Amino acid sequence: MLHTKENVARAVAITGLAAFMAGLDNLVIVTALPTISVELGGALNDLEWTVNAYTLSFAVLMMLAAATGDRFGRRKVFVAGLLIFTGASAAAALAPGIGWLIAARAVQGVGAAVIMPLSLTLLTAAVPERKRGAALGVYAAVSGVSAAAGPLVGGLVVQELSWHWIFWLNVPVGLLLAPVALWGLADSRGPNARLDVAGTVLVSLGMFGLVFGIVSGHVDGWSSATTLTMLTGGVLALVLFVWWEKRTDEPMLPLALFRNRAFSGINVASLLMGVGVFGAIFLLTQFLQTVQGYDPMQAGVRMLAWTAAPMVAAPVSGMLADRFGGRPVVLVGLVLQTLALGYYAVVITPTVSYAAQLPAFVLAGLGMGLFYAPIAHVLMGSVREDEQGIAAGANAATRQLGATIGVALLAAVFSGWGGLESPQRFVDGLQPALWVGAGAMALAVVAMALVPRSQVVAQEVR
Repeated sequence: MLHTKENVARAVAITGLAAFMAGLDNLVIVTALPTISVELGGALNDLEWTVNAYTLSFAVLMMLAAATGDRFGRRKVFVAGLLIFTGASAAAALAPGIGWLIAARAVQGVGAAVIMPLSLTLLTAAVPERKRGAALGVYAAVSGVSAAAGPLVGGLVVQELSWHWIFWLNVPVGLLLAPVALWGLADSRGPNARLDVAGTVLVSLGMFGLVFGIVSGHVDGWSSATTLTMLTGGVLALVLFVWWEKRTDEPMLPLALFRNRAFSGINVASLLMGVGVFGAIFLLTQFLQTVQGYDPMQAGVRMLAWTAAPMVAAPVSGMLADRFGGRPVVLVGLVLQTLALGYYAVVITPTVSYAAQLPAFVLAGLGMGLFYAPIAHVLMGSVREDEQGIAAGANAATRQLGATIGVALLAAVFSGWGGLESPQRFVDGLQPALWVGAGAMALAVVAMALVPRSQVVAQEVR
């Protein structure tokens, strides 16, 4: 397909909308959790799994999905992912109990794992290199903001309709996008590699063990048999995953990629950014409702300063990355997010005013907008063209793993220091959790700062 303006615009629209839908469902459910808890039952750890079931399957299957697209055709596999996501959304909307909902969310994550990396590689193939930074900026403005927009969209839908419609709304969008993608996107393939099923199983078991162990730790105790078994089993599975990836001829994640310090720095920063942002959003949306008494829509509206700012900052950051390089823009974005969570931890009280919370929301939103587009820009320039599919999958998986770990870790800190018994107990747990999130963001700044500037420049102009 030629790189005409119409084809480029169509590719941006299709891939951006699909990525927005997949990204939105990361946290679209969080403002509905109090309502879901009443209707379907479930303790805090069950509510965590309505988020983590999605982000975990999303994360661990992304690299396999990218490799599958490389082998069988990215457009065909992308459409299959859209249909899986759509069907699972309908199943979630029909959930009669919390267990059903968690299972449907896990299948939704499978579809999202296909959509996200392939949308990026399909877009990259459709856009000429000289315009790639701006196109990725638009894509990032749509897909990057989707996770943060989740609380607003979820709150609005729950308030005006019901929590079931959070998922029903995906169905017509998915059914429309599937045929449009078949018609409007050019197909592409990567190396005809063998699928690494063993590697996928090992990394899936490893991450499930770690996340389950963290969730179990603040429910059953950190010295309980369940917690220790899951944490130990998770670590062992990840060690075996690394051992296997070094020895198999066709690894799902070529470890040689991490010899590239730019690639490694991007992924470490993405992981830590996911820990801080997603864990904080999970807790803060509940703080606004359970402590400050806002209904779901009011809570979502009050987070609009966080969710709207990336829409402005992300396209601008893509153009800045084209002109000045992605590294400094990413660093500024990470610093702003660190300051946002640190500031929030300082001012948080049960009766803190919205005006006092607003600077944190604005800083966090601007920081997210300055992060997503340059990260995608540097990532695509840091690897060979035939490695872009697996690199996109690895980076998106890293962010999702950070989100999964962040929700589990910050919820564990929250439960260890506080609880749901009273507004003050909630804040007693929320404050140290926010400091942990800010610490993760500060480490992300360090990771990105340690990436050699000369290497990033060379990759971006290559």
